[in-house]
Amino acid sequence: MSAVAIITARGGSKRIPRKNIRSFLGKPIIAYAIQAARESGLFDEVMVSTDDTEIASISQECGASVPFLRRAETADDYATTADVLREVLSQYEDQGRSFEYACCLYPTAPFVTPRLLKQAFSKLTDHPFDTVYPVQPFSFPIQRAVRLHDSKVAWFHPEYALTRSQDLEPAYHDAGQFYFFNVTAFQQNHRLITDNSGGIVISELGAHDIDNEADWQIAEIKFKMYNEQ
Repeated sequence: MSAVAIITARGGSKRIPRKNIRSFLGKPIIAYAIQAARESGLFDEVMVSTDDTEIASISQECGASVPFLRRAETADDYATTADVLREVLSQYEDQGRSFEYACCLYPTAPFVTPRLLKQAFSKLTDHPFDTVYPVQPFSFPIQRAVRLHDSKVAWFHPEYALTRSQDLEPAYHDAGQFYFFNVTAFQQNHRLITDNSGGIVISELGAHDIDNEADWQIAEIKFKMYNEQ
C-alpha cells in the first residue's frame, strides 16, 4: 500500500490575502494539516501543491515536501481541485512514482486530526469506497427551509410544515476538510465525489469554513473549544 497526502495551497487567495500561511493561534494555518498528515503515519509522502515560493518555503519548514511547483494553468481562479490533483499525480508518474491512495487536504482545515484521517482511511479500504470525506449535520432540518420572494415567506417543502423536527431525516453537508480517495477510481471518474463515496460524521465544532475575517475569528474560538473537550 502506498499513499500520498496532497495539500492544495495556491498563493492567490482573494478574500483573505495570504490565507494559507496566515497565523492561526500562533502558527501558519497550513502547519495544522501538515502535522496531522505526518502524525497519522498513513502516508509515504506529505506534499504541498503550490505556485507560491513563500508557501513552499513555509511548508517545507513545517515538514512537508514540495517536489514541484504548480503550473499557472492550475493556479488561477478557474482550476478545480480535481485539476490540481491530476497534475500532481501526473508529475509523480513522470518521476516514476505512483500511489494506490491519496488524500487531498485543504490548507485551511486546522481541525483535522491524525485520528480522523485514520478513520477515513479505514472506511475507504474496508467497504471499499471511491472516496471518503467528513460531513457535518445541518443544525436545522433542511426539510423545513423557507424561501423569501418580495419579503413573503414560503416553504420549500410544505408537506413538512407540521412535521416534528425529531421525525425528519437528518441531513449533512461537506465539512470542507479533506477527501481520502482511491487513485485508480479518481483517474477513471475524473472527480472526487462519486456515487460510491462514503462519509464520516463530525460534530458542528469539528470544522469551520473560513471565507472572511469573521469566519477566521469564529474558527479560532471553535478550535479552542474543540480542543478543550
